[in-house]
Amino acid sequence: MLETKLDIASGIRLWPSALDTQTQRDLIAEIYARVDDAPFYRPVMPKTAKPFSVEETNLGPLGWISDARGYRYDATHPLTGKPWPAIPRLLFDIWDQATNNAPPPQCCLVNLYREAAKMGLHQDRNENAMNVPVLSVSLGDDALFRIGGTSRKGPTKSVRLRSGDVLTFGGSARLAFHGIDRIIPGTSGLVPGGGRINLTLRRVVP
Repeated sequence: MLETKLDIASGIRLWPSALDTQTQRDLIAEIYARVDDAPFYRPVMPKTAKPFSVEETNLGPLGWISDARGYRYDATHPLTGKPWPAIPRLLFDIWDQATNNAPPPQCCLVNLYREAAKMGLHQDRNENAMNVPVLSVSLGDDALFRIGGTSRKGPTKSVRLRSGDVLTFGGSARLAFHGIDRIIPGTSGLVPGGGRINLTLRRVVP
């Protein structure tokens, strides 16, 4: 599955078109089956309560939450109060291949980007397992992904991520600033209603 690997920078690896079309369709179907029990919602920024432009949900024993209280992980959906659904088996297989069998992920953050959605530069730093990489799976419309170093003011590079791409960052890049400048609407018909879904898998505790 993960064959052609590109080293974007130290600690940053991309497998273009790692998932074939049928695998992408199967994965989207599994994600949306779980969304029935864990619906998408729009988080808000701490302190300002400004809504995100993306919608989110989570899969796995822990889910990443942003609200007026801050950023954190929680075992239940903030609106339903129910536990998050399980991470699909396929994602564990991808994880094992891309991370050389690192300790398995405990959270799969599901971000839904519609036409105008984006994500500013940020670090994934709410986890205690910093020795384990972060893994990203792109589904749906293309996106312009930006990633830099561990300083917000440092240089960055832009990478066009397409449906089926798999990317990891770890080691010296584990705390790299990264974000989504924009998506390119209409480049895929995979996501119901249009747009892009990004799956971010993380190990939260050692």
